[in-house]
Amino acid sequence: MSADSSPLVGNTPASYGTLTIETSLDPLNSSVSSVRLSGYCGSPWRVIGYHVVVWVMAGIPLLLFRWKPAWGVWLRLQPCNLARAETLVIEIRDKEDSSWQRHTVQVQTEAISEGSLELPPQAQAEDGQSQAAVGAVPEGAWKDTTPLHRREEAVRGQQVLRYYLFQGQRYVWIETQQAFCQVSLLDHGRTCDDIHHSRSGLSLQDQTVRRTIYGPNVISVPVKSYPQLLLDEALNPYYGFQAFSIGLWLADHYYWYALCIFLVSSVSICLSLYKTRKQSQTLRDMVKLSVQVCVCRPGGEKEWVDSSELVPGDCLMLPQEGGLMPCDAALVAGECMVNESSLTGESIPVLKTALLEGPVPYCPETHRRHTLFCGTLILQARAFVGPHVLAVVTRTGFCTAKGGLVSSILHPRPINFKFYKHSMKFVAALSVLALLGTIYSIFILHRNRVPVNEIVIRALDLVTVVVPPALPAAMTVCTLYAQSRLQSQGVFCIHPLRINLGGKLRLVCFDKVLEEGPAADSAFGTQVLAVMRPPVQEPQLQGMEEPPLPVSILGRFPFSSALQRMNVVVAWLGATQPETYVKGSPELVASLCNPETVPTNFAQMLQNYTAAGYRVVALAGKPLPIAPSLEAAQQLTRDTVERELSLLGLLVMRNLLKPQTAPVIRALRNTCLRTVMVTGDNLQTAVTVAQSCGMVGTQEHLVIVHATPPERGQPASLEFLPVESSVAVNGAKDSDQAASYVVERDPRFSHLALSGFTFGVLMKHFPKLLPKVLVQGTVFARMAPEQKTQLVCELQKLQYCVGMCGDGANDCGALKAADVGISLSQAEASVVSPFTSSMASIECVPMVIREGRCSLDTSFSVFKYMALYSLTQFMSVLILYTINTNLGDMQFLAIDLVITTTVAVLMSRTGPALALGRARPPGALLSVPVLSSLLLQVALVAGVQLGGYFLTVAQPWFVPLNRTVPAPDNLPNYENTVVFSVSCFQYLILAAAVSKGAPFRRPLYTNVPFLVSLLFLGSLLVGLLLAPGLLRGPLMLRNIADTCFKLLLLGLVAFNFVGAFMLESVLDQCLPTCLRWLRPKRASKKRFKQLEQELAEQPWPPPTGPGR
Repeated sequence: MSADSSPLVGNTPASYGTLTIETSLDPLNSSVSSVRLSGYCGSPWRVIGYHVVVWVMAGIPLLLFRWKPAWGVWLRLQPCNLARAETLVIEIRDKEDSSWQRHTVQVQTEAISEGSLELPPQAQAEDGQSQAAVGAVPEGAWKDTTPLHRREEAVRGQQVLRYYLFQGQRYVWIETQQAFCQVSLLDHGRTCDDIHHSRSGLSLQDQTVRRTIYGPNVISVPVKSYPQLLLDEALNPYYGFQAFSIGLWLADHYYWYALCIFLVSSVSICLSLYKTRKQSQTLRDMVKLSVQVCVCRPGGEKEWVDSSELVPGDCLMLPQEGGLMPCDAALVAGECMVNESSLTGESIPVLKTALLEGPVPYCPETHRRHTLFCGTLILQARAFVGPHVLAVVTRTGFCTAKGGLVSSILHPRPINFKFYKHSMKFVAALSVLALLGTIYSIFILHRNRVPVNEIVIRALDLVTVVVPPALPAAMTVCTLYAQSRLQSQGVFCIHPLRINLGGKLRLVCFDKVLEEGPAADSAFGTQVLAVMRPPVQEPQLQGMEEPPLPVSILGRFPFSSALQRMNVVVAWLGATQPETYVKGSPELVASLCNPETVPTNFAQMLQNYTAAGYRVVALAGKPLPIAPSLEAAQQLTRDTVERELSLLGLLVMRNLLKPQTAPVIRALRNTCLRTVMVTGDNLQTAVTVAQSCGMVGTQEHLVIVHATPPERGQPASLEFLPVESSVAVNGAKDSDQAASYVVERDPRFSHLALSGFTFGVLMKHFPKLLPKVLVQGTVFARMAPEQKTQLVCELQKLQYCVGMCGDGANDCGALKAADVGISLSQAEASVVSPFTSSMASIECVPMVIREGRCSLDTSFSVFKYMALYSLTQFMSVLILYTINTNLGDMQFLAIDLVITTTVAVLMSRTGPALALGRARPPGALLSVPVLSSLLLQVALVAGVQLGGYFLTVAQPWFVPLNRTVPAPDNLPNYENTVVFSVSCFQYLILAAAVSKGAPFRRPLYTNVPFLVSLLFLGSLLVGLLLAPGLLRGPLMLRNIADTCFKLLLLGLVAFNFVGAFMLESVLDQCLPTCLRWLRPKRASKKRFKQLEQELAEQPWPPPTGPGR
């Protein structure tokens, strides 16, 4: 839950202060792969030129610079060194994207009274390069004392602190390093001894200086006023285009249409403002925390201060009744019981113990059992040595764990999805088409002797027809429907755009597939933490045997995922010396025990239990040669407690699969979705569970991968041990037997299982073999939390779309790094992952996938419909422009609001298919099937409209319109009436044609509102054509008395209906086969598919056991 930005490796600064930084991947916090920082300062000549350009272009550049702030900086300011920069341009490139995102920030200054800031030696990366944050320092070590920037105009005896704020984080300028450094890294490298030395607290002078440097301890969520929101919304490019269109329609005398669109846009803006402000207020209220805390001062003094004044180094006195933590702090005295559900989603309280002294560097993740995180609730605090529970502040504000999670909500990771990229390219293509149509309309209108001002208005009006302004809103409706359906089923989503990614999942990692016993209600009193009392015996059993005595707890070493064990020091009533007991993984606990106490058949018994699917925990203990006092126990170190233990036995627990696990795994595998187990359990237990739930089929063979790191001059080695072999015991090995075993070449799929230790060796010593292991890996056991995150990121490097399902307790990093993270939590919504399921089972995974596929397929349909709607109207307008007329004001209104908006909103309501299929919806919009459908449908639409026009002209009663009078003055006329009537039917036909159900959605008839709207609007149009009645006047339609001609038009519409559905059916059924026949199958560009092809041609692991 570290909130620091990912370490960024600094390179030599480039010219004029541009600092290019290549990052090392840290998916917990950031998805950026590189950052460029450029400095700019004022230039009088550039400022004059900037204002000249703005005045000459009537202020239009100001609007452009609001959308692209970096452009304004480049025009107004001149490049300079970072040391003199007043404005910075920060360019960030996502790890999966080639484009750069640009942000501008102002460098701020503040005077401070002290001239130095103590820094520890900087941690070095494995490659020898130094690490820092955005604005990373170049190579070179930190100095013990780093002077801050001093300006000539600063008051003598004072210094000027230069810093900037970016996404809530503060970056300060370090003069000796000529770089900006994130303030959280100023304390990087502090040891546990340094933390304990801070128990005396900070002086007022030191606290003031640190407050200036670190800033206030607040997580501020900006809540803009309604005027600010209105300005931001009104200057949005979407509404800017709407305003331009409304002005154009007014100039063209389309008053009613312009008024209706203005009202719709106004209502949309008001709703958007209300929703945006309400969300901001809700988030602000959720994270706002201001309490009075007691801090220590040198000399034993105490002072009550507001939590916003806390800085790293302050020492807090925690009350016994607990409360909310306003910062991240290391516990240095006493114990705390903490509820961390606000950060992890896990509601079970966690015990926090005092940090042990030592020269080990302090790290919140490594020492999370001794760290109190911001926003968590302390249920109880208890002092042991000394009168107070003390905690030293380590991080404040957005640098805390809670601050990092809030920052991820305010600044979510960009989604690199081909569909969204292609949609922008397609809109650009429509803009080019609009340009061509504009050129054609100018030529036609000029030929028809239309006045120049009318030509300009009509030509620009064509742009508003081709580029659909309602496209973003229509696309958003798709995900909103899916989000609503998920919420009704107990799955909450805080990032709706990630719903579509669920439809592209190729692989899902699971951390929780076993049944768990019910958690007992916890009542935390003073005695519960210190004494374990036996249960009260039943009356008939009293007197039969000596009742058990209570045991006092003198010390604890809580469970650690990295150490895979926990310890406790206890004293029995009346005992002369205490005893220690250890519980943990059997392999590790046995290695800590005296060999004489470990039975010779220990490994065999462990193999028998784990092979049967039991969860096994080893127990060990020993007496301690100290007094049975709390003070003596608190002086013990973990090494002392764990030395020369006696093995007491094995605690065997039965693993029960959750009832829904096996059906869910079977359903996912039947649809060619890879399922992977990522767990902290024993390897053999994980293998047995994987076989029981169906991740590994009965006819599929499984190979355990065991890695040995370099030792005694020998290189690192790999061995592949089949689970059927007796030597594959929990990853242990027998070299002779392993070497003699030959793995048969099997055309069926191979599954690999490995431990976290082996995964670490593969990452470090076998990076070229790691992709092959990942493509076949099914079981990853004994995985530490950071290894789960690394695994997700390595799978993403192979271009898998990865899902992760876990409880959020020790897999927060993996949930946030995954493309689709699903947290199984009782919380209604969690910041741990994009999705939170209130059901504690993995049956929510296929639900999210089905909704994702449905939403993605619906997005394709809506996009196609909006494009076809624009192109259909474009054809109608071009035909009418050719004869010097156009659609009327109310006709545009009927098409855009009554017909198109109604069906576009309702067609997204179709729910997902009831079962998952093997097929996946396409992710590329610019593909042959989609483009073929669009082109053929447009050709059919144009043909039918032209057919209707020529049929009208050929009628004996036809009277041509007056071409000397421009539209709308020459309305009504026969040409306009026929083209309008036919095109209205076409909008309904296209909506039905692109709303196919299977295989990703339910049939069309299940969407009752959409079906009713189609039937109602269709009936209305039929009545309008046969007997227009009262609507003829408002719509400016010419009365057609020939009933046979009207029936002929309906026949033409029926032909269009049949043709549209036949086109979609033929394209769905025949086009894929034709494409496979016409062009050879090309190799996939995805890395994991290339590896699968290589493994199909040359199976791996090798046929012999050990591989070195």
